[in-house]
Amino acid sequence: MDKFTTLTAVAAPLPMINVDTDMIIPKQFLKTVERTGLAKGLFFELRQTPDGTPVPEFFMNQPQYKGAQILVAGDNFGCGSSREHAPWALLDYGIRCVIATSFADIFYNNCFQNGILPITLPQEDVDKLMDDAKRGANARVTVDLERQEIKGPDGGTITFEIDALKKHRLLNGLDNIGLTLEKKSKIDSFESKQHGSQPWLYAGAGRTA
Repeated sequence: MDKFTTLTAVAAPLPMINVDTDMIIPKQFLKTVERTGLAKGLFFELRQTPDGTPVPEFFMNQPQYKGAQILVAGDNFGCGSSREHAPWALLDYGIRCVIATSFADIFYNNCFQNGILPITLPQEDVDKLMDDAKRGANARVTVDLERQEIKGPDGGTITFEIDALKKHRLLNGLDNIGLTLEKKSKIDSFESKQHGSQPWLYAGAGRTA
């Protein structure tokens, strides 16, 4: 998993509340367990009409938001089903940070599993960043995870809170497996001692007493 330290990028606006995971990645794109190729389904039903005509006002259809890596969204982002394809699709498109007033818990935690930083802010701060995002490519935003700061294009700074363990995971690019492997020396030491005192636990596991 890629580390998240400091990100300076175009921020795209999505001024909608209750954007659920089916809106992020519709069910027809859930047939794969691969994490790549899902960008084609991201916001599929929001960015085009039923006949396939692009919706011109949607950010993905506007050239100034090409390459956007930050998404500023409305309240309760990522609600609905627990599909992990939602953060996969955002990441495959290039989104590394989502800013909103609140997130659904499962989506929020899934973001950290996939290298995306979800930031919860008060409404007035989200409104300011939404206004910045609406300025398009002329308004780049910097997110500094170490300092827990967001700098707007006009130099203003917003601070944010984040759980210390979740921050550690993103700064070091650690998913659950990586987090476990940080304790590898302790795990190896425990197994070695246990193998000596309770060798029958390892019978048939390729180790002998």
